[in-house]
Amino acid sequence: MSLKIPRYDINLEPSMSKHPDFNRKSILMHTQSGFKSEIIAIVPLTAHEKLFHIRICDPCERENFAFLPGQFVMLELPGCGEVPISISSSSSNKEFIALCIRKVGKVTGMLHRLKPGTIVGIRGPFGTHFPMEKMVGHNILLIAGGLGIVPLRSPIYWVNEHRSDYGDITVMYGAKEPGQILFGYQFEEWRRIYGLNILTIVQNAGKGRQGKEGIITDLFDDIDIDSDNTFAVVCGPPVMFKFVCAHLSKSGLPRQRMFVSLERRMHCGMGKCCRCNVGSTFTCLDGPVFDYWTVMNLKEAI
Repeated sequence: MSLKIPRYDINLEPSMSKHPDFNRKSILMHTQSGFKSEIIAIVPLTAHEKLFHIRICDPCERENFAFLPGQFVMLELPGCGEVPISISSSSSNKEFIALCIRKVGKVTGMLHRLKPGTIVGIRGPFGTHFPMEKMVGHNILLIAGGLGIVPLRSPIYWVNEHRSDYGDITVMYGAKEPGQILFGYQFEEWRRIYGLNILTIVQNAGKGRQGKEGIITDLFDDIDIDSDNTFAVVCGPPVMFKFVCAHLSKSGLPRQRMFVSLERRMHCGMGKCCRCNVGSTFTCLDGPVFDYWTVMNLKEAI
């Protein structure tokens, strides 16, 4: 007599009936399943970066997919591999997910060769997020260097959609050269429609370009920080965290109200490969968003 084992349905598990909190490690491990997705548009930004609009194929999965500013997904190109990419779109956008990808390796190089209509896979979302609810009623200072503007687009969209909940919003953005500035075509929209104060600077401006030349910390000369009523979010090369946060500390801003993203340390997203760990901290699980007080005490974090 053959024994028939009933099919196991994970949806019957009690934890699956609740809306997942992606900041909890125990719930995070349930996000191993992927979403079949389609690239619907590719927007060239610079010689090395492209913006991919990716739509989850199944309408129900697309509607139920939810993330918060600062989280990331694992993007899989079947037969090639997968890479962690920060989400760079509005969390209220149910039509597509925007991912800005820099060509730096095998998988990202193959992604840059794709055309709209290609099927890819998405896992996630993963990681902690920027504490937008904690910032309600305060001014927000968003500081980005280079590719760091990518994860900051999500909180920019968030504050625009909840504009009455926040005070003054200032974006400080630095790049090496004018040709490396990302999303410059949106700056005027952010100023006029969103009411954001946008400050930009480049290290090498070149001849005939108007604007400020120098490093990103030079922009602190152009702003006044209300240390009692401000939160700061810093994204970019980890080496800039120390200098930017030092300027913020001089202005009196507590380190617990400075938040940094270590998205560059992301790997598998599950804490399995151990390539993201800093000491006993797994960036994939405990981050990528940390308050600066925590990060400054983590050796090799910055």
